Amino acid sequence: MTEKPAPTTGYPAWADDLRRRYLRGEVFQFILHGNVHDLVLHGGKSMMVDEFLCNVLLAPTRDLIALYNSSTGVRFAKRRDKLDGLEELLLNRGRERVMPALERLLLSEDRCALLLEYAETLAPAGDMALYSDADRTSLITLHRWSNLPALEKSDNLIVLLTENLTELHQRLVHNPRIASIRIPLPDGAERRAFVQHLAPDLDAKAVDKLTEITAGLKMVHIRNIIKPQDAEPDVEARKQFIEKLIGPQATAERIEGLARITKGMPHDEIRALVAPDRPPPTADQSAIAEMEQVVLRHKREIIERECAGLLQFVESKHGFEAVGGMDEVKRELGRVAKAIRDGDTAHVPMGFLFVGPMGTGKTFVAEAFARESGLTAVKFGSFRSKWVGATESNLQKILDVLPAMGQVIVYIDEVDRALAGSGGASDGGTESRVIARLKEFMSDPDNRGRILFVLMTNRPDLLDTDIKRTGRLDRKIPFFYPQTADEVEPVLEALLRRHRVAVDFDLTAQRDAISRKLTGYSNADIEGVVMLATSLADSDGRRDRPTLEDFSRAVGDYLPSRDVAMLEFMELLAVFEASNRSMLPPKYRALTPDALSERLQAARLRIGGRR
Repeated sequence: MTEKPAPTTGYPAWADDLRRRYLRGEVFQFILHGNVHDLVLHGGKSMMVDEFLCNVLLAPTRDLIALYNSSTGVRFAKRRDKLDGLEELLLNRGRERVMPALERLLLSEDRCALLLEYAETLAPAGDMALYSDADRTSLITLHRWSNLPALEKSDNLIVLLTENLTELHQRLVHNPRIASIRIPLPDGAERRAFVQHLAPDLDAKAVDKLTEITAGLKMVHIRNIIKPQDAEPDVEARKQFIEKLIGPQATAERIEGLARITKGMPHDEIRALVAPDRPPPTADQSAIAEMEQVVLRHKREIIERECAGLLQFVESKHGFEAVGGMDEVKRELGRVAKAIRDGDTAHVPMGFLFVGPMGTGKTFVAEAFARESGLTAVKFGSFRSKWVGATESNLQKILDVLPAMGQVIVYIDEVDRALAGSGGASDGGTESRVIARLKEFMSDPDNRGRILFVLMTNRPDLLDTDIKRTGRLDRKIPFFYPQTADEVEPVLEALLRRHRVAVDFDLTAQRDAISRKLTGYSNADIEGVVMLATSLADSDGRRDRPTLEDFSRAVGDYLPSRDVAMLEFMELLAVFEASNRSMLPPKYRALTPDALSERLQAARLRIGGRR
């Protein structure tokens, strides 16, 4: 996603948007959602979002600023000495008593700002028929405030804070009198400024590197990794820093004294006191490398924890060299991988659809493609939930993180199952909302070359038709079982290399005994034959050195799983979805669309309603 230019006010873009919309008189009630529990860097100081709102954005124009959540109750960031109803506000925490008191405050005072934290606890998403009386009352109260002329005339401002918009009741979200503004994860410019703020001694190259590898992290995460809160350099580290500032000619006594009187000071303050005219010393390269390793080590853990297992990192240990056969597939994906490495985003598709029967190597090739392209690879975890609104909320968490992670490949394996709910009206429309939101995200042109979706399935007929269109999934890559002995042998050779199995015979010379008999087997079944042959060799004390006899016995003994009707149907589906005729096996390349449709219809009738 393209980074937006910094606003002229010096505020973050979301704060500048809130300010402009309020001053134009559009609305006086706002919903801030997204990264609401993070730090904001402003004026050389970092502060939490609520602190920034109270002390920077609102303080110059508001005479009274109140904050409320059901845990801490009402507290004031700014107020007058005499305030009616103050005792009632401070002594109660429950919304049944506080909300009416806050309304009286808003109606009786001018130039007020009210911040409602954890707004989803005041008006949670869900069916109003299942609401408690307290939920229903607070929802109606918040909705009614947006339409009260007295509040608008009093120049008062109401801000609801929630991390996930889908957890807030839709009557508030879709109210035209309430503006929703998203606080995104920090972009590159914001991270760079924050890294420089935390570690002013770093050179430009180190700052750029840390800016790059912290993509997808919140400011608070970056601070905790680079400069843990309340962490103070020990005496020896302070002495080394002071010695770099004043040079080796300084006596040990002077360095000792300066280290003692600068206890608790950050490096920039020490430099201002000890050597204000000298440029910052170059940071130690080993320390920079160690810092980078710490960031990378914690980044995966932090993002997976923030997403509660909804997003999982994929580490590929192999490239296309480990993929046997599939020359056309590797050639097509190789062109895209090169375009990604070269930064040629115009030639990078929005997404891929990998289709073909089970066991054809779709996932294995996808991981190899991630390594070839050099991108971070993640996959969707199970984001579906039985609770109302939780599935949409989980998906939104994923989609909020992805744009901030930089260039990334997103896998969704068995996508027909991952996106399918109970369907129809029985799921309350969850499936249609999930698919609609995902389709909207996948077709965002800002994501081209930055977020590449790879969807994998053996039943593309069960996918929403619109999600497969060009502009979302530009390329459909078909995968098939090896059709000839010539296609089986590269797969066998790749499997032998992967499992470090040595054989003392030539596969081509023994084609009739091995490769030809494995024609039509899936890649997974061929691997099963290799492992069985290895097991036979191990039982005779020839570890990982199976003979021709072992392989012949394994080929004859192995029974592949066979559902001929279903496999034929999946194969025809792969032919039907393929983007390029050149990727099809020879027996399908000359097939006309009408003939393919007839064969597909006949195969569908044979399998009935089976999945």
